[in-house]
Amino acid sequence: MSLVVKDLYKKYGEKVVVNNLSFEMKEPGVYALLGTNGAGKTTSIRMILNMIAKDGGEVLWKGEPLDPLKVEVGYLAEERGLYPKYTLMDQLLYFAKLKNVPKNEAKKRIAHWSRLLELDEYLYPEKFMPAKSKKKAKPMKAEQLSKGNQQKIQLMSALIADPELLIFDEPISGLDPVNTDLFKDIIRQEINKGKYIIMSSHQMATVEEFCTDITILKSGDIVVQGNLNEIKKGYGRVNLEIKCDDDFSDVIEKFDLNVINETPDGTMIKVKNEAQAREFLSALIAGGHSIVRFELREPSLHEIFVEKVGGIHEED
Repeated sequence: MSLVVKDLYKKYGEKVVVNNLSFEMKEPGVYALLGTNGAGKTTSIRMILNMIAKDGGEVLWKGEPLDPLKVEVGYLAEERGLYPKYTLMDQLLYFAKLKNVPKNEAKKRIAHWSRLLELDEYLYPEKFMPAKSKKKAKPMKAEQLSKGNQQKIQLMSALIADPELLIFDEPISGLDPVNTDLFKDIIRQEINKGKYIIMSSHQMATVEEFCTDITILKSGDIVVQGNLNEIKKGYGRVNLEIKCDDDFSDVIEKFDLNVINETPDGTMIKVKNEAQAREFLSALIAGGHSIVRFELREPSLHEIFVEKVGGIHEED
């Protein structure tokens, strides 16, 4: 067991924003901390990192209180945290120095991550100057980069000390599909290195892609917690996705089923159990309906999330 979060508690005035949050990471992997805006995710992360004081609880890393001044933790915050007027290279070297990474080693690591994150033209602009140009390439500053590329620089600063524990708060928020895949590749590489990763995200499909265990918060309280596969199995295979070339609303009415969603690509229906789904399929066939797709599955994390938390809350 390497990471233990036990009974984290935070209160502002009369409002409890995190109410006795507890979870464990016994082995490397990705743990998801989920919730609507204002559920207490970011506050919890900041308490784990000692960025804000706890009103109760403790965080242990390998049996000792987690102190980011003594234990290397890579943190990718949701908010932009770069100095807009300073050059990218100077900032990365500065962040590396804060984490006691020797300058020569830091330069090697910057070059490595720059290549993987496709940032060479910004960190090494001299390489992209025309051979006959008499102008000297100017170092790039953070303010000259797009939001997505600034996010890449921040990811580099989180990874530069090669920490064993990583915390990503909305790591792919606002990224285009190409850069989203790039970030996902980096996360996979870190998983394969045996890193411990806490991820907070509103991208439910991404969470399902990486996380084995989750906690969902609502107004600071835990509403769902545990192994994601086991949570899904607990619901059973009751979500029926169906598409026919013709109208089959008569069969839906006959079975008095609840239509969850209907799109040009198909209809989502909630059934009681697998036996009812089989009866429904038999009725479709007997009625001569042309079936294009018939899939019975467990609910997605997105569907579980919406069921458990619903509503819209204020920002943390």
